Amino acid sequence: MGRFVRLAGLSARTGASLLFSKSADSAAERAAEVLGTLRGIAAKVGQMASYVDGVVPEGQREAYETALAKLREHAPTSGSAEIRALVERELGASMSALYRDWEDTPIASASIGQVHRARLLDGRVVAVKVQHPGIAKAVESDLENVSMLESVIGTFVPKGVNSRGVLEEVKARFREELDYRLEARRQAEFARLFRDDPQVYVPAVYPERSSLRVLTSEFVAGDRLDDAAALSEPERRAYAEALWRFVFKGNLVGGMFNADPHPGNYVFQAGGRIAFLDFGCVQPISAGRLGPARALHRAAVERDEHAFAAQVRVIMETRGGLYEDLAITYSRRCFEPLFAAPYRITRDYVRSLVTEIGAMKQVVFKKNGNYVALPSGMLFMNRLQFGFYSVLARLDVEVDYAAVERAFMADVEPTKES
Repeated sequence: MGRFVRLAGLSARTGASLLFSKSADSAAERAAEVLGTLRGIAAKVGQMASYVDGVVPEGQREAYETALAKLREHAPTSGSAEIRALVERELGASMSALYRDWEDTPIASASIGQVHRARLLDGRVVAVKVQHPGIAKAVESDLENVSMLESVIGTFVPKGVNSRGVLEEVKARFREELDYRLEARRQAEFARLFRDDPQVYVPAVYPERSSLRVLTSEFVAGDRLDDAAALSEPERRAYAEALWRFVFKGNLVGGMFNADPHPGNYVFQAGGRIAFLDFGCVQPISAGRLGPARALHRAAVERDEHAFAAQVRVIMETRGGLYEDLAITYSRRCFEPLFAAPYRITRDYVRSLVTEIGAMKQVVFKKNGNYVALPSGMLFMNRLQFGFYSVLARLDVEVDYAAVERAFMADVEPTKES
């Protein structure tokens, strides 16, 4: 309840600041402070707002991006004593028996955990991700607060919205992020998928130093997104191609949808290579959805408008009418980087996607709009479109994304897409 009250207070204070002050700076700083302190899902919301174009109103965007970027890069950390105690409890041994060296100051901190640099007994340098003590309870509290509000939301929103189904999907993904054993398995799967790719690198996991709340991986170094965005056009293009291949080869070939396109999860290295971190929010793509998804992308690459619209109907399970028309139009806008390749993804383009989705929401309240509930498994796709595209927009470079997809889809037989 305390967390809920603080979020409500944040909303009221930031609203007042925007109304009665000439600058949004104080409201933005307060938002970053509260969201960062609350951690859990609240901090995730703040981190996403810091880099997804179109979430914050244009007039206040610069102030909020500056303040929330601090949250993204310098989230509050847990104390060294409690972190050490948690590691020893989870791995069943003393720190000296587990690691030759351990740096108490974390090299990164996020909504669920923080990362420490350490050295194994054999000398290998590793990154150890440790959950914030008590974070599982905090996340569960957030999820239950959402559940508590569902009855209130249902009073104003038609039953067709399927808010319970949406909430259950959110709960499943966030609860999975608390299980580092599951994340370790998924990280290993991505590593196998990209083991022959010179530009996509997934660090190795050390299972013997990992558990439910501790994940030890190979340590990788490199630059941040802001650094990569300042490089030459050929270098930025190589990075954008690697990002696109990681996301969509993971989806269409591996059947794994990594739904957390956070800039901090990408480490930019020399030669256009990117090391990818954090596999806590991965959604498996079922066999029944994988075929239509591949067909949708093939249609976009081949610029086949008719086939593309047909696959949108299948994936979105529409029933004709206004909602179907809007779903096709909006999906087509999202796939413009493939239809119009070579294409430069810009921040204005991403903002337009965030804005235009509002038109689809309005159909919920129309009697003859033929609205259908969001199919299971589709909720986090918007997080990909908004978040991932916002990252690519920071690189600000023209890329032939269709050619990238043709290359990695060459070995996927169309006959297997049914």
